[in-house]
Amino acid sequence: MLISVAWRSLLSRKLVVGLTILLIGTSTFVLLGVEHIRAETRSSFSKAVSGVDLIVGARTGDINLLLYSVFRIGNASNNISWQSYQNLSTRPGVAWTVPISLGDSHRGYRVMGTTTDYFRHYSYGNQQALRISEGREFDALQEAVLGAEAARTLGYQIGDQIVLAHGGGAVSFSNHDDKPFTVVGILTPTGTPVDRTVHVSLESLEAIHMNWPGSRPVTSASEFEASLIPDSITAFMVGLESRIMTFTVQRQINEYGSEPLLAIMPGVALAQLWDMMGMLERVLTLIAFLVLFASLLGMSIMLLSSMVQRQREISILRAIGAHSSFIFLLVEIEALLITIVGVALGMGGLYLALVTGTDTISETYGLFINTNIIGAQTLVYLTSIVTGAMVLALLPALMAYRGSLVSGLLSEQ
Repeated sequence: MLISVAWRSLLSRKLVVGLTILLIGTSTFVLLGVEHIRAETRSSFSKAVSGVDLIVGARTGDINLLLYSVFRIGNASNNISWQSYQNLSTRPGVAWTVPISLGDSHRGYRVMGTTTDYFRHYSYGNQQALRISEGREFDALQEAVLGAEAARTLGYQIGDQIVLAHGGGAVSFSNHDDKPFTVVGILTPTGTPVDRTVHVSLESLEAIHMNWPGSRPVTSASEFEASLIPDSITAFMVGLESRIMTFTVQRQINEYGSEPLLAIMPGVALAQLWDMMGMLERVLTLIAFLVLFASLLGMSIMLLSSMVQRQREISILRAIGAHSSFIFLLVEIEALLITIVGVALGMGGLYLALVTGTDTISETYGLFINTNIIGAQTLVYLTSIVTGAMVLALLPALMAYRGSLVSGLLSEQ
């Protein structure tokens, strides 16, 4: 009965109550959205690469090297010569290396030139290896293996032909139309930037740039074979025979005399990234909580202001025998109903935004956001929202309680 009375009372004030619900829904959307995207961003970054001891690139910042080599965000400041790569890959203690060459794209998806060692040595998450869900690895020129997201979004299947474009933008006017690639494999989903990458061989990238404007013309078969060897690569990943040698090999690469290079440990670079982002995360969370507090305070003010107009309602309830505690609980339940509906509205809006915007986020920022917004931290926040609403509703509830006592005394005279 109490809930029914509270609900009918709220319906009698549709406009004000509706605006309050919208305000709470918006603040819930902001708070849970900030927390969910923060947590998913960390998860997406932390599981993107594992089992790689070092990443080597041209000398730049640690974070910049990590971002463009693993997450396909940004661009390299310079390349590494092929001769330097070969010299370093044969150093004592180096178990394997995987070269990476970036610079081209296909309909907004980054193209990565590499070798078949990439499919054997690269791992993600908890040392999970890459697996081909359909087809096979590339083993000839102009063959491509697509990440799961790229294949699904673009609707490609084994045997389809794709055209690469020069540069990393979504739109390019420098397409390699004369040298299309054939899709020969599609990787299983990983939830990492691998899903959004088009993988081709290093030789294929060199082949499509032969006779490209600015390059030396290739006129003979011998020149063609020689030109398939790249002059430079963007970066390379290193696996060591023993983790004990990590700092030794890293120092040797950083002190390499032939050209300025930088070797980073992915885990350390990620920690630096989170340290840099930590203050921003805390500020965003604080702002979200302030927005939520303002909306709950607005609900309390709305309930307080309605007490003056509800004196007649309170008097009638007391006249028909309602106890003063009934009036107190009535206001608290009204606040609870407003909060629950507002929270449900905010969560529904957040889920809808994630469902419709996940592709855009992944395409723009290379982040994979899970649409499941229910988690341990979410439950803590929801509990905090409801508790805060009940606490802020105490003042209007006590005001209604005291008013009901006065009404009760007057009705008895």
